[in-house]
Amino acid sequence: ADGYYQYQMDECVYSTSDYSDMVYLRSLSFNKDVDVQFNSTVGKFVGYTEEGVKYAENFDKNQAYLQLSKAAVDTFCRHNAQLWDPSVRDKA
Repeated sequence: ADGYYQYQMDECVYSTSDYSDMVYLRSLSFNKDVDVQFNSTVGKFVGYTEEGVKYAENFDKNQAYLQLSKAAVDTFCRHNAQLWDPSVRDKA
């Protein structure tokens, strides 16, 4: 019961069937508080806590990681939505 709780959550948010409004979010949390988040619409990491600001600055300096995160809206979100959405929509 005692200890720390750290996790990462990746989300793909969209409401249109052509995925034109697709947004990729990656949130890094510690003890249920979001420290830092990447938003593909913003195109960079944003810190929400004192530690998160430091993480965001470091992540944003790493151009390779930043480009990989920016590409995730296509490589992760749209790719998986195109695979899974038809089977879900057919059931509705």
